[in-house]
Amino acid sequence: MINYDYLIVGAGLYGATFAHMMHKKGKSCLVIDKRDHIAGNIYTENQHNINVHKYGAHIFHTSDKEVWEFINGFAEFNHFINSPMAVYKDELYNLPFNMNTFSKMWNIRTPKEAMKKIEEQKAALNILNPKNLEEQALSLVGTDIYTKLIKGYTEKQWGRDCRDLPASIIKRLPVRFTYDNNYFNDPYQGIPKGGYTQIVEKLLEGCDIMLNISYEDFLKKAVEKGISWNRLLYTGMIDEYFKFSLGHLKYRTLKFETEYLEEDNFQGVAVVNYNEREIPYTRIIEHKHFEFGAGDGTYITKEYPDEWTPGAEPYYPVNDDENTLLYEKYKALAEKEVNVIFGGRLGGYKYYDMDKVIKAALECAANEK
Repeated sequence: MINYDYLIVGAGLYGATFAHMMHKKGKSCLVIDKRDHIAGNIYTENQHNINVHKYGAHIFHTSDKEVWEFINGFAEFNHFINSPMAVYKDELYNLPFNMNTFSKMWNIRTPKEAMKKIEEQKAALNILNPKNLEEQALSLVGTDIYTKLIKGYTEKQWGRDCRDLPASIIKRLPVRFTYDNNYFNDPYQGIPKGGYTQIVEKLLEGCDIMLNISYEDFLKKAVEKGISWNRLLYTGMIDEYFKFSLGHLKYRTLKFETEYLEEDNFQGVAVVNYNEREIPYTRIIEHKHFEFGAGDGTYITKEYPDEWTPGAEPYYPVNDDENTLLYEKYKALAEKEVNVIFGGRLGGYKYYDMDKVIKAALECAANEK
């Protein structure tokens, strides 16, 4: 008979951070995961001396000094700055939208010229009450930026026409009138030297781990093995926990196509977006550039967004009005559960950046006695 203080479902960043903090408090933790590895979507695997991000690009960035110092306790970070490129037909642009983008797009040089161009396009459209995402984007940045850098990529990401997406998806579109290709404004940014998996390994030190087992299968095994626990942290899909009794929440999923190439440098940058809807993938990642060209040959990954169906991996919650309302109903059920905590991207039906995941897990752990 084994009794744990905590059963933690999910060995991703949220579950591992929570487990680490509870272990520091002297609590016993059993962490389970349906995958055959720890670290969830931030899992990295070293191949040909290249740390391959198996579930898409993960670039750590934060404005929270406490979180930055916390994560740096588990790995040394390099000074990688995210400066992606975007391809539209035969044109290549810098992201985020900045003076390098506008100079290439309109053959201009000054912020005044760029502002004038955007304002002229917005005025010509005269959209006062945007009814959908397309109108919202056009009212913010005008025709050229929307057509070349937003429309196709967004339609692939969401799997539907921009005119069929709510305007609320785009609250604002950051436009920089400086020659600055740094995608993030956060003062702390980088990639852990040696990849992310090592961080989660250290976070889980002192905890028992079971992999390749779903929560449902584990419950059966727990009865057979005499395993019990006092409290449960569940970071899986909240609707799955309740056996989809109120219906399925919607997600978007991703499919990854990774290829090893016997060349040193395929695209010259870590991330290139492909903005035409006719091209089925949204971007190509070249992993070695996260660590400044280290490794032999190169690995590239194409990302294909797709509609989520049961059995697929849920990546992005579809936080429209319908699904938000359904989540609130599941949340009401969750609040009635005794000694059960729901957390993380799937447990809270919310997209989190990595620093926000850590912050939320730290706060959750701090509230535990």
